[in-house]
Parts: sequence; structure tokens; C-alpha cells
Amino acid sequence: MGMTITEKILAAHANLTEVEAGQLITAKVDIVLSNDITGPVAIREMTKTGMEKVFDKNKIALIPDHFSPTKDIKSAEQCKILRDFAKKHDITHYYEVGKMGVEHCLLPEQGIVGPGDLIIGADSHTCTYGALGAFSTGMGSTDIAAAMISGETWLRVPETIKINIVGKPANEWIGGKDVVLYLIGKIGVDGALYQSLEFVGEGLKYLSMDSRMTICNMAIEAGAKNGIIAVDDITRDYIANRFKRPVVEYHSDDDAHYAQEITIDLSTLKSQVAFPHLPSNTHDIDQIGEVAIDQVVIGSCTNGRLEDMRIAAKILNGRQAAPYLRLIIIPGTPEIYQTCIKEGLMDIFLAAGAAVSTPTCGPCLGGYMGILAKGERALATTNRNFVGRMGDPESEVYLTSPAIAAASAIKGRICAPEEVM
Repeated sequence: MGMTITEKILAAHANLTEVEAGQLITAKVDIVLSNDITGPVAIREMTKTGMEKVFDKNKIALIPDHFSPTKDIKSAEQCKILRDFAKKHDITHYYEVGKMGVEHCLLPEQGIVGPGDLIIGADSHTCTYGALGAFSTGMGSTDIAAAMISGETWLRVPETIKINIVGKPANEWIGGKDVVLYLIGKIGVDGALYQSLEFVGEGLKYLSMDSRMTICNMAIEAGAKNGIIAVDDITRDYIANRFKRPVVEYHSDDDAHYAQEITIDLSTLKSQVAFPHLPSNTHDIDQIGEVAIDQVVIGSCTNGRLEDMRIAAKILNGRQAAPYLRLIIIPGTPEIYQTCIKEGLMDIFLAAGAAVSTPTCGPCLGGYMGILAKGERALATTNRNFVGRMGDPESEVYLTSPAIAAASAIKGRICAPEEVM
């Protein structure tokens, strides 16, 4: 029996010739990631062991992106723990404010993660890096602490669900967010519990690397252990001037076993919106009805990349956000921010009445930079819309793509770009 791409990566890192679903393994890690919320917990756990050294200062990434720039004393203390640890151990991949970006936008951009890697992070959306042909998954802070000491982690090899992407998008606004929201709506938030979601098919050629990262980013919202897409020419072009380590490509065998197969046809797929309070509560854009909104957020580790900024700017160009609506736009990294300036996107955003932030995860987790009051509704390009996720428990969060978000900011209600262009 052949192996899937996920099984091949895990076997290689466990120094085994083959593995199968359900098998428990110990595997070496290429990158261990943590942020200013989870990092201090992992650091305290590591300190409890009495260990004084990390396994490899070049294979740890510490990114203070959730509450940074710090919003209060407690968040400042969290970031200080991360900073002091990075200083003590001379951590190569530590990024201070001004250089820091949203972690799952920053690591691929900086070439820290790449094809064939095994990456673990103390953040559930670490699965983003599967878009590069890597195995990446989120873990708890205790597991992260152990990995920072040993350079190893334990895993149960997941079963794999094959997602066949076929057809060509019917319009320019269909992208990765629509694919993954549709999938989550189809199988539910636990439809891929501890399984690997492997995306294949000729339709992938219509999905950019930014779109692919969006898809893999939200694999966790279906309960998946990881999302993954094999390396192709789009991947190779992306990593060409970024990834500095040797590239290792893995591809699934023709006779690999899959728990099930699902097909998504891009030619019939419509723009998606997830209603409160689950990412699986999805609706086609033409089924929405009249939903007034108070705030729009374009950004996050899901849709804060350059393609997302360009899409939003194309729709907002020459137009204004609706009266009394708060439009918040957050480029995912300083490099993306700078490109937005060079391309004139910032001028468009500011002219439209948007508040543009330095990179941060702030509003996505209800931290700061866009908290909702009781009864308010937000439309966001983020990844979760649970009760109280972005503020008051009686507020509501709707999830969608940058295209729908930008158009809706103009109208003050959820709508398609065709209504404003």
C-alpha cells in the first residue's frame, strides 16, 4: 500500500520507511513556533524541567503578534517574557515590533518554513504551512516546551481525506476563502477530526499561494490535524527567492489510502459567508438577504496577505465606507504593508475611510483594535466566529473573503462586489 504526502513526511521525520494511519510515532521537528500568548506558557513549562538550553536556536520561531504592539501592562509582561527568552537563547527567528508580522503570514514570507518540513506551533492555525507541501499542526504549550528542549514531538499518524478541486472559478472574486468555507459548511466543524485534509486536482492551478494558505489555515476549523497541498510550479515560484534550506518534495502515491474523497467544483462555487456562531454555518452570497453590519475587518493570518490587500483595494478604489461603519484593514507583515504603500493601496484604503493598522492579530481574537459592543455585527476575513470571539457575547461575527468584505463595507450590509462595481 502506498502512502499519502502526510504519511511520507511523518515517516521521514520519524526515520521510518513507512507509517500508517493510527500509528504512534516520535518525529524530529524542523521548526517550533510560539507567540506572545502561548510562548510564555511554554517557557514556564520548559523552566520547570530545569533545562537551560533549547535544542537549536535556528529552529525556534517566537512571534509577538497577538497583543503587540502591547495594549496594556499584562500584554507587555507577556511580550517581555518572550523577548527575554529570545535574548537569553539568541533565538534566530525572533521578530520585534516593526519587523514582526502575523505569524502565519510572516514565516512563509521569510522562508522560515517550506516543502517537506515538519512544523509544530502553539497556535491552532499553524496548519497554514501545509500550503507549501509541509506537515504543520498546532499543539499545546507543554508539547511545545518539550520540543524546544528535545527537537522532537510525538504524533498519531492521521487518516487522510482527499479534496478534489476541479473546474475554473466562475468569476474573479472566487478564491481560497470560498473553497474552505464551503468545505467546512459541507462536512462540519468536526468533519475531519484528527484527519489530514489533502487538496488535489487541476483546479488548484487557479488558486494562488495566498489562496492556498487561506485554505490550509482553516483546516483546523473542520477539526483537521493538518491541511496540505503538494508542491507544484506555483509553490516553486513562491519559495524560489525565500526558502534557503534544501527543498524536499513529497507526493502521494497513486495507491495511497484515503478515508473519503470530496469534490469541489470551482465553476459552480459561489462566494461564501459563514453566519454566527460557527464557521460551518455557511451560505452562498445570493442567499444572504439583508444583513446590516457595524464593522468590517480585512486581515488576519487567514486573509492578511498581499493578494487580499489588492482585492480589497480594487473594490474600494474611488468608493467610501458606509456612514457609521468602521472599516479596519491590517496588512499581515511589514513587507506587505510596504508593498501596499508602494502600489498606492494605502491611499485607496485611507480615502475610503479605513483605519489601517500595523500587523497584529488583535481584533481576530477579541484582543484589541476592533472590539465589538453588545448587539454589534462584524463581517471579517478572519477564521472564527464563535460566541464572544470579537467582543461582547451578544455581538455577532460573520466570516467571508476580502472581496465580499470590501464590497459590504461600502454598502453597510453584506453584499457581493457586483453591487458596487
